[in-house]
Amino acid sequence: MKIICIGRNYADHAKEMDSPIPSVPMFFMKPDVAVLRPGTPFYYPAFSKDIHFECELVVKINRVGKNISERFAHKYYSEIGLGIDFTARDLQKQCKEKGHPWEIAKSFEGSAPLSKEFIDKSTLDLANLQFSLTQNETQVQLGSTKDMIFNIDQLIAYVSQFMTLKKGDLIYTGTPAGVGPIAIDDELKGFIGEKEMFMVRVK
Repeated sequence: MKIICIGRNYADHAKEMDSPIPSVPMFFMKPDVAVLRPGTPFYYPAFSKDIHFECELVVKINRVGKNISERFAHKYYSEIGLGIDFTARDLQKQCKEKGHPWEIAKSFEGSAPLSKEFIDKSTLDLANLQFSLTQNETQVQLGSTKDMIFNIDQLIAYVSQFMTLKKGDLIYTGTPAGVGPIAIDDELKGFIGEKEMFMVRVK
C-alpha cells in the first residue's frame, strides 16, 4: 500500500504557509507504518515540539492503473474517507532551510490517522463535498472540494504518470487553511458533512 499526499491543493492553505500556488500537483509519500488505525491514540514524538494537524479527504484506489487519462480516473476509486497529515513543522523548517528533503517531518510512524469508514462516492457531491476538523470541540478547519486547485480525477491522472496505482493505495488530497499545533490531551475529530469519521486522542 502506498500513501500519496498532495501538497498545497488549496490556495488559502498555500497562502497561510507563505508558499506559491503550484501549477501542477505536488506530492510526497508516507510509508505504510504512518497509518494510525482508528481507536489508536497518537503519541506525541520526542523528536518534535511542533506537530501540526492537516485534515484531508482521502481517496482509496480500487484497481490497478498507470498513465490514467483524466476522463477515466473516476473508474479508479469508489470510496472517500478522511484523515490527518501530521507534520513536524519544526523539522520541516530545518530541512527547508538546509535545502534537504523533508520526509522526516511528514513520514514518521503514526503521522497519517485514517478513518475506519469510507463512504461510497455515489452518495456524495464530489464537486462540493464539505469536511471539517475540531480540536477539543472547537472547529479549526473547514474545507470543500470546490476549493481544490486540482480535483480528484486530475490528481489521479497526474500521479499515475509517475507510478502505477494499485488497489488499496491512498491519496491524501490536501488540506484547507486553518492548520495548527496539537498538544498532549487534545481530542481531534474529523467530519465529512455532519458525519463523524474519526476521533484521535493525543497522548
